[in-house]
Amino acid sequence: MAGRFLSYLQRNHRYNAAMRNNDTISPAQFDEVFIDDIPMLDVRAPIEFDKGAFPEAVNLPILNDHERHQIGIRYKAAGDEAARRLGLQLLGPEGIDARISAWHEYLKTKSEAVLYCFRGGDRSRVACDWLAKTGVVVPRVLGGYKALRKHLLDVYETLPQLILISGKTGCGKTSFLNHFTNAIDLEGIANHRGSAFGGHLSPQPSQVDFENAAAISFLKLRRKPEILLEDEGRLIGRISIPVSLQNRMKVAPLLVIEEPLDCRADRIFQEYIMLQWKQYDVYFKKHPDLYFRDYLLNALDAIKKRLGGVAHREIRRQMLDACQHHDLTDSLELHRRWIKTLLVDYYDPMYEYQIGKKSDRIKAKDSHVGLIEWYKNAQANR
Repeated sequence: MAGRFLSYLQRNHRYNAAMRNNDTISPAQFDEVFIDDIPMLDVRAPIEFDKGAFPEAVNLPILNDHERHQIGIRYKAAGDEAARRLGLQLLGPEGIDARISAWHEYLKTKSEAVLYCFRGGDRSRVACDWLAKTGVVVPRVLGGYKALRKHLLDVYETLPQLILISGKTGCGKTSFLNHFTNAIDLEGIANHRGSAFGGHLSPQPSQVDFENAAAISFLKLRRKPEILLEDEGRLIGRISIPVSLQNRMKVAPLLVIEEPLDCRADRIFQEYIMLQWKQYDVYFKKHPDLYFRDYLLNALDAIKKRLGGVAHREIRRQMLDACQHHDLTDSLELHRRWIKTLLVDYYDPMYEYQIGKKSDRIKAKDSHVGLIEWYKNAQANR
């Protein structure tokens, strides 16, 4: 089979450039692809895929990293035709068969998939042509990954009205968002809860992957008159919120959740201590207590400069006492003490300073439950 493909490619080096219109996905169809979570067959090299991809994409490359590198060198030195010949030589019949087989296997369960390379050029045309010769037609994305990526970045330029949910640390902002279908959890997409202690055991996505996934979430809500977001800073962990989105958030109206200190401290305890410890206990087979202690101490050290030396030493002492108490009694309760200290001495004053600069944008204040009801009524009365 592959020998026939090699012969065909050598005779027709333009790789079937005049594909039928219904075998391609044009920019006018990009919204539909993303909103409907259409599977994507990404034939770029792994090194390209790792730099950024889409949530529904699977990487089954037509060229591996080494092959792509070698062909790129040949293209610069000797031109397009020489690069194509090298590509055929590097792949060979067995390599072509292996790629077609992998694509077939994927398409068995993803028959509605679309296919793309970086710019919608030779690599995706070749892949679609090889598949077509076996009786499988896969729509090719015009402009490839680059066009899809630009389409998503443009989403940030045409956002509907944004409403930000604010409040002191532990007031339940993410929980508030989860009550509404017109909300986007940016921290969930960034896989980080936003604070110094907000990291998870699993890594954050790449910056590009975050931007792509968040844009798709906005795209899916494009018909909503307004979108709810948590009031975030510029960074969520190491992820930077796109500048266009930052600019819109800086002028968006605010809804403020007001919860008492004990309630907030308990919510922090449940999420950052109880739940986090369970995850560490499952993930680390040996000495999970040591890894958990290091997670807490490293997070505290990350804000040492802003805390100041005296406050940092006191909270660190309380934290170590709580870890030791856990080792001896299997109880995590003593962690509540340093949580409350950290809220009172650090997070609350920082919040008061920040919200003071935004007071003119506040539209409503209430408890967690009260604000949920307020917003539901506001929606119903529109």
